[in-house]
Amino acid sequence: MLDLNLIREDAKAVTEKLKKRNYEVDFTELLLWDKERRELLVKVENMKAERNRTTEEISRLKKEGQNAEEKVSEMKRLGDEIKQLDEKEGALDEKIKDFIARLPNIPADDVIAGGKENNKMISTYKERPNFSFKIKDHVELATTLGLIDYERGVKMAGAGFWAYIGTGAILEWALLNYFVETHIKDGYEFILPPHILSYESGFTAGQFPKFIDDVFKVESEEDTVRFLLPTAETALINFHRNEILDEEDLPKKYFSYTPCYRKEAGSYRKEERGMIRGHQFNKVEMFQYTTPETSDAALEELIKKAEDLVRGLGLHFQTSKLAAEDCSASMAKTYDIEVWIPSMEIYKEVSSSSNAKDYQARRGNMKFRRKTDKKVEYIHTLNASGLATSRIIPAILEQYQQEDGSVIVPEVLRKWVGVDVLKPKK
Repeated sequence: MLDLNLIREDAKAVTEKLKKRNYEVDFTELLLWDKERRELLVKVENMKAERNRTTEEISRLKKEGQNAEEKVSEMKRLGDEIKQLDEKEGALDEKIKDFIARLPNIPADDVIAGGKENNKMISTYKERPNFSFKIKDHVELATTLGLIDYERGVKMAGAGFWAYIGTGAILEWALLNYFVETHIKDGYEFILPPHILSYESGFTAGQFPKFIDDVFKVESEEDTVRFLLPTAETALINFHRNEILDEEDLPKKYFSYTPCYRKEAGSYRKEERGMIRGHQFNKVEMFQYTTPETSDAALEELIKKAEDLVRGLGLHFQTSKLAAEDCSASMAKTYDIEVWIPSMEIYKEVSSSSNAKDYQARRGNMKFRRKTDKKVEYIHTLNASGLATSRIIPAILEQYQQEDGSVIVPEVLRKWVGVDVLKPKK
């Protein structure tokens, strides 16, 4: 959520910054509501002060045995008028909050304007793999190796789902073990959060109200919205909601493993087959709460951690800095780590590392207290995938495939998988 003071002070500047996202907004009506609301607050405060004086006058008159009926009537009139103005002020406050809640985050100054066509490749790791034979795609490889049963996955749940079987389930769990082991070694605290979250959690993350139709809603006996988390970030951002942390306790570094549930799984074109897009996939998510002055360094740490995980798997990948419109609405800056999928001849994102700055903290009322002057400020929040498995496995299968249809297992996974090479089932 944006700071209303920024809009009050220079609405034109905020408008220009949001244009980097190709987002057009007119603050005229908002500023009129804000002006009227502040005038009402002053008026109500004056009336309440008058009511207090009248109450004291009534008490004095009664003590002196004088008639106070006129003053009592005056106080009742004041009370009715104050109630009406309070209701009007409350309605304006809700309109202002709703308007601001729908605004995206302001892009960082060094983020390029425009859409994904302006994304900038920052670095690459290894050369693209070259093959002296006709390659197979990950769907064929996963099937012949007996790792995934696509048909039965669709039979059980419908399009956009699959089932890991046998060694495929072990390979999936090996990846998760590799990620978890690495994050614990790096000093991140492991959290297993609820998978069903409240509306407030979606609001704090910045997904609601605008993207409420993109999640799987869960029926509830209570008259409340609950939904399946689309990413562990949605849970972790709410871990310290409505709290004030101490500066000396920052940064807070967490990570979670969860399945992720996405209502919109994308297209089902040939290049989106198999595990590239789905309604459910596994992901380990990293998260940090920091002070404003350390959040840029925290982002660099998260990017490096995500890159190191892919390097450890020996996969060719690239890191890209996203243009403003391609960043999610809650984020001020985002870098994507993208693996090469040979059969598709394109890169696919396996991690997004992002800095929301104080945007989510304002939505979730998350602050910290300075050690020196005890000043209370909004915290900064950051997240990064570390990593999502549904595109890592296709990359492993395709980049490590051999002419005989076998696939070499990355060395870091072998202690969990139990074999060095995955061989086709007879």
